[in-house]
Amino acid sequence: MLLPVLGIDISKRKFDVALIAQGKVKNKVCSNSPEGFQELQSWLARQGVQQVHACMEATGTYGEALATFLFDAGMTVSMVNPACIKGFAQSELTRTKTDKVDAALIARFCETRRPAVWKPHPQEVRELRALVRRLSELQEMQRMELNRIEAGTASRDVQRQLETHSSQLEDQIKETEQLIKRHMNNHPGLMRTSTCTGPTVAT
Repeated sequence: MLLPVLGIDISKRKFDVALIAQGKVKNKVCSNSPEGFQELQSWLARQGVQQVHACMEATGTYGEALATFLFDAGMTVSMVNPACIKGFAQSELTRTKTDKVDAALIARFCETRRPAVWKPHPQEVRELRALVRRLSELQEMQRMELNRIEAGTASRDVQRQLETHSSQLEDQIKETEQLIKRHMNNHPGLMRTSTCTGPTVAT
């Protein structure tokens, strides 16, 4: 039996969904946050829907958390190349473009094409990716502070704050590097994967 479909148009702060179930289309807007994910799940339950085939475009990282949440909740999830959705829109001669319309378009694509199922990386890979991402952010922040120190400032107090912050960032960088090393030691199989990139992750 085919599952009801849920088209999702996602952005940084919110996502629009279009649910096609029993021939009817229902729409909902939620915040792109853990609270919004729970709100979506509660809304689906109120529609009498326990399982869906959820579909969204594979664009950046905005949808990864929601896709993982839905997968962990037992839903079928597809992450589709945006070019496929664009081609489908052209085949339907769809020209109007709003978030609500896009969500319905993605739902119809999912209902018609039944795209391949997506699965998130294992938890240990997700944790490693988060640590590597954090390390990169800390290193970039420290680089910016060091540039400000090198450029100099007329205020001795500001210069002292910059030096203090740079030192704090250095401590956090070292701590994060140790966390990555410990995580890699706890999961030696990660050394053979290329799903993460970063200075401390083997490919």
